[in-house]
Amino acid sequence: MTIEIKAPTLPESVPDGTIATWHKKAGEAVKRDELLVDIETDKVVIEVVSPADGVLQQILKNTGDTIVSNELIAYVEAGAVAAAPAARAQEPKSETASADEPMLSPAAKKIAEENGLAIESIKGSGKNGRVTKEDVLEAVARKATAPAAAAVVSPTPARKPDMSSGRIEERVPMSRLRAKVAERLLQASQSTAMLTTFNEVDMAPVMALRNKYKDMFEKSHDGVRLGFMSFFVRASVEALKRFPAVNASIDGNDIVYHGYQDIGVAVSSPRGLVVPVLRNADHLSLAQVEAQIREFGLKAQDGKLSIDEMSGGTFTISNGGVFGSLLSTPILNPPQTAILGMHKIQDRPVAINGEVKIRPMMYLALSYDHRMIDGKEAVQFLVTIKDLLEDPARILLEI
Repeated sequence: MTIEIKAPTLPESVPDGTIATWHKKAGEAVKRDELLVDIETDKVVIEVVSPADGVLQQILKNTGDTIVSNELIAYVEAGAVAAAPAARAQEPKSETASADEPMLSPAAKKIAEENGLAIESIKGSGKNGRVTKEDVLEAVARKATAPAAAAVVSPTPARKPDMSSGRIEERVPMSRLRAKVAERLLQASQSTAMLTTFNEVDMAPVMALRNKYKDMFEKSHDGVRLGFMSFFVRASVEALKRFPAVNASIDGNDIVYHGYQDIGVAVSSPRGLVVPVLRNADHLSLAQVEAQIREFGLKAQDGKLSIDEMSGGTFTISNGGVFGSLLSTPILNPPQTAILGMHKIQDRPVAINGEVKIRPMMYLALSYDHRMIDGKEAVQFLVTIKDLLEDPARILLEI
């Protein structure tokens, strides 16, 4: 029986996708639930698996092709047995690497070939050891700094490396995720009246509370560790309740006030920064927040985040401090009207009751859409978060 393999149903916010990698060649045997192809969208990589044991009979959409929801991309012959290798000699070539070769994306393969790099020598950081474009670019950079870098010659006429200094340039297409991020950032800067207000918070009370109870917390919550992000999420929820305009969004000429707090938390992935959403964060305990954020982080590294997990959100928190950022201006995530930026905790001298003391301080930044939020509200919102974090008992007591 021939089974049609179709692209998954994409939400309205994701109009189409791109065939990223076929993991099986036409004519190869497949098992039920075995991965056939990765489809890259603006937000996530979606895996399409085989619905039955059989043979991948025909591939209709090749690597790099654009697809839409429920579009036919291949056929699987259920119950069939794969032909001998010789009989499949004329089958269309797949981009998938053989069993003894590392998997790699088309962009990564192109860069490696142009720079004479052996794929086998590059360690893949992607899912299942896949060699990503970033892995190859790092290898190119290492090669450029080596004594033999001057011998690297690119076959592309448009690029003329400086042979004496080993300077090289590479032109590769943006990934869909990077292109979407660029589009949204440009949209935010052009279509909003974005301003940023800053403050600082003394992290000593939260750090003391965490150090006192972290072992007990982990034992009581099945290994979930107590971090700082859960305190910021809870403080943000309380502040959003008090300043509903910060939790609102603009839709044309209408203001949409949300009666719930869905907090987007920016996490790092091999494909770039992604923002999964903590649904109904006001109903989550500290342990539940930490558990979900940890799960999001693991899924992001494995490319397992779903579109639903990254859709929506009424407010966003971005933690540049984990990368060492001391101060930055976060950019709005439309149609949201505000985003909170966390930064590195650093010991600094501060005046307390007329005395200079060294305290673990963190700069906070709130970027907001001035069309919706007045400066007074923005400042008061950020001060509320500061006050709650400097007296964390108020978070639990909701006062």
